[in-house]
Amino acid sequence: MTPTARTFPDPEGTLAGAQFADRYALTADGLALTAIAAAERVLGRTPGWVGRLTRLRNLAVRPFGLKTGAEPDAPPESRIGIFPLISQAHGRVVLGLDDRHLDFRILVEVNDLGAGRQEVTASTIVKTHNLLGRAYLAIIMPFHRIIVPAMLAQVLIK
Repeated sequence: MTPTARTFPDPEGTLAGAQFADRYALTADGLALTAIAAAERVLGRTPGWVGRLTRLRNLAVRPFGLKTGAEPDAPPESRIGIFPLISQAHGRVVLGLDDRHLDFRILVEVNDLGAGRQEVTASTIVKTHNLLGRAYLAIIMPFHRIIVPAMLAQVLIK
């Protein structure tokens, strides 16, 4: 199944002052995933083309002093991929990072639909702090809309 865009109902409840939120969802059959397992499939393994775009992004933002990867002191168990783990509860994992230009959260949620089916969603919530944050968000948005569904589709890859 292909991920579809959905409305994110309450960005303020996840990140106070958020100016942007989106959500993508897909249905998985017969996987019985926990939220943490789904997050590991979505964020823990990156398609090659996404990795190349990320390296290009890191080169472009380094002169501005923006964060370009996992925190070097963060132990692996406190992150998924490069994203720090903020919280986890039944059916929901929250990851994110606060930087000088913006704060963001990634939510990966798993909802049981019955009959061995689950809906897996990936949501992004962003609060910008300044002109640099707003410009950064505007520049990366076209890529974000391609990358997030592609990464969410990895849930179906065993």
